Amino acid sequence: MDAFPSIITALLGGAVTAAQVALGAALIAFGLGLALALLNVFTSVGLVRFAIGAYIEWMRNVPALAHLFLLYFGLASVGVRFSPKAAAIIGLGLVGAAVLCDVFSAGIRALHAGQREAALAVGLTPMQALRCVVLPQMLRLTLPSIGNYASQLIKDTSIASAIAAPEIMFYARSLVTSTFQTPLIYASAIALYASIVFPVSWMFNRMERRLGVGR
Repeated sequence: MDAFPSIITALLGGAVTAAQVALGAALIAFGLGLALALLNVFTSVGLVRFAIGAYIEWMRNVPALAHLFLLYFGLASVGVRFSPKAAAIIGLGLVGAAVLCDVFSAGIRALHAGQREAALAVGLTPMQALRCVVLPQMLRLTLPSIGNYASQLIKDTSIASAIAAPEIMFYARSLVTSTFQTPLIYASAIALYASIVFPVSWMFNRMERRLGVGR
């Protein structure tokens, strides 16, 4: 147990990187996913919708680790180099964009078309109707799915250790190799992930209750 403080210190350093990767990936996923969802729902160009659908299917049906390997190892062979952290952020962000595009598209389609038409009828521009009427209601409807995605994303940061991103599992494996205190180290890593995920889940559940989601 004398090594426990140093183990926790190292794992906390990995937790900072995990949080950075999760936040960066979430920003990419949310921005790109929303843009793709709006195109998917409102465009009348069949080729655009086909391309978005193909992107979603590809990203969702190929393991995220394969995308990280392609970004970090594959592109390096043609001269495009990312740091491990950057590759993890981009890879998880692109996968998340496909997930959230589906979520947001379903949320927008769940709204009655008459609401947008009524907003336009009272003088709002299409952008104002989107910003003031469609998006707030869509976000309320999709909040549970966004919360699930956020929790899953934090756990998925563990695969970034496979490309040497210095997150929790990267440090855990390094510590196991050097100290051989396997149960203690991995139990500490699990507890650290839980200490991050549980507050995020609690926050989204509280937001759902305050907004009356499901009622």
